[in-house]
Amino acid sequence: MADIAVDSSTRAARKGGRFRPSALWLTLPGALFLVAFLLVPSFQLLSLSVEDRATGAFTLDAFIRILNGGVYTRVLFNTFLIALQTTVGCLLFGYPLAYWLARQSQRRQRLTMLFVLLPFWTSALVKNFAWLVLLGRNGSVSALLAALGMEGADSLLFNHATVVFAMVHTMLPLAVVIMLPVMNRIDANLANAAGTLGASRAQAFWRIYFPLSMPGVAAAGVLVFIASLGFFITPMLLGGARETMLGQLIIMQINQLQNWQLGSAIAVMLVVTALATCFVYDRVFGLSAISQGGGGMSHGPLRRLGHYLAGRAGDTCATLELLAARLFGQGRLDWILSTYAWLLIALLLLPIIALVPMAFTDSTFLSFPPQQYSTRWFSEYLNSPLWVSATLRSFAIGLSTALLTVLIATLAALGLARTQNRLSGLVFLLFMAPMIVPPIVIAIALFYLFAKFSLVATDLGIVIGHTVIALPITFVILLATFKGHDWRLEQAAATLGASPWRTLLRVTLPLVKGGLLAGLVTAFLQSFEELTVAMFIGGGMKTTLPKQMWDDVLLQVSPILAAASVVVLLIVTTLFFILERARPAQR
Repeated sequence: MADIAVDSSTRAARKGGRFRPSALWLTLPGALFLVAFLLVPSFQLLSLSVEDRATGAFTLDAFIRILNGGVYTRVLFNTFLIALQTTVGCLLFGYPLAYWLARQSQRRQRLTMLFVLLPFWTSALVKNFAWLVLLGRNGSVSALLAALGMEGADSLLFNHATVVFAMVHTMLPLAVVIMLPVMNRIDANLANAAGTLGASRAQAFWRIYFPLSMPGVAAAGVLVFIASLGFFITPMLLGGARETMLGQLIIMQINQLQNWQLGSAIAVMLVVTALATCFVYDRVFGLSAISQGGGGMSHGPLRRLGHYLAGRAGDTCATLELLAARLFGQGRLDWILSTYAWLLIALLLLPIIALVPMAFTDSTFLSFPPQQYSTRWFSEYLNSPLWVSATLRSFAIGLSTALLTVLIATLAALGLARTQNRLSGLVFLLFMAPMIVPPIVIAIALFYLFAKFSLVATDLGIVIGHTVIALPITFVILLATFKGHDWRLEQAAATLGASPWRTLLRVTLPLVKGGLLAGLVTAFLQSFEELTVAMFIGGGMKTTLPKQMWDDVLLQVSPILAAASVVVLLIVTTLFFILERARPAQR
């Protein structure tokens, strides 16, 4: 029977003397796009770092200069330290929140996730600008601490702790978003079964739940660490000279000193570190934990050590749980986790909410809360040709980026969802590569490439750069959409006489339109709030709204910046709720 089925499928595929090609060919446009605008520029950047500009000879002088001690070594160490501290902070503070969300009902979890995802989609520039005002010497946080008699209330800005705090605040929603799907797939009956066998809730958590959630924790850790390596907005706005990170050095070497060799060498070190992190992650956990949210740790000594430590932690927490139950009564401590979750969500929303009254100040300087309220700065914003043109350009570039990204990602996701062969894993890694390479490296690599083709200071160049950065997350959304689609419906339509085109319009597209809309909105948001590509490829002439806001922060912090931030927040919030409305259809 199996042979008959194979023969019939083969004859159907070759009906009329034609052979149906593999669906994997649909990934070819996206693969060529990434080769042209990610791999080739990255290799050019590598060649720049090892080439003497005067003689063209091979040299490692730039890398020796970085690793030979001095300021570059200190900045390198500081970057790794801040990225590691940010990762640990996101996991420590984000895991209880994700665990609490996973225990909620589906409806309540979804409503609560709105408050977690809104800070996730709000740009780091907007949030860090709000912290700049709130944590300033005359800010409300400093005033509160001074009223409580705490020392150091006037020195909250421009130090290491503030940089790490702001970066954890920025990256924590990402960690929660990655960990939550893995926790949602853990069968709650496993803990109940452990309870019937005599295990306490703490023992069931540490011995069963925690090991099963480790793939999500590891995936969140590696992506947060890689993203933190390329940060430059937070340390530049909230940190001092001692908190300089590699991203700031790259900008200084290339934009200000025009030292491409040293700037490229620093960028290469960022990429090598990110790739090394992914390699270690793959050896320990497997990349399937990122791609599917499943998988697990390799069956080696690390996994056995982890289970042993989790078991000991479970025994310790079980003892503490028994002691607390005797002191306070069984079940009376559940409110602690809920209180923690809501306090953390409130902290995530604080800089976003604080921006709104700042924009309505009547003063020429920013403060929270403002002394008097006025719409003066919104009028200034709407009457400024510079700000209006930057906003309109961001809309045009964002829409173009969204359409191009969805077109490429749809073809690639469809091809990968309909194909299972050895090349599928490599194709998936290629489309996830822009998420591994820090955006600042992508920006300077494209800047060097586009300079040869007169694409610097053009909208097309910015659109291409934004598409490269927005492609991975859009691709993942559409891949999940197509993998969850029931393809037997297309076969049923074909047996009823529907043509492929009619099946596409009447069956496939209506069923996947939620995923397509989610991908479109996601790509638009990625482009609308992206700063790095606009800084380099814009060339100072094609100014987007984030770039204009960045220039205003560096030159003068005026209330018009707060008004622009509120406009950005309104746009992001509107599109965010459109994205959430599309999610049921996507599932």
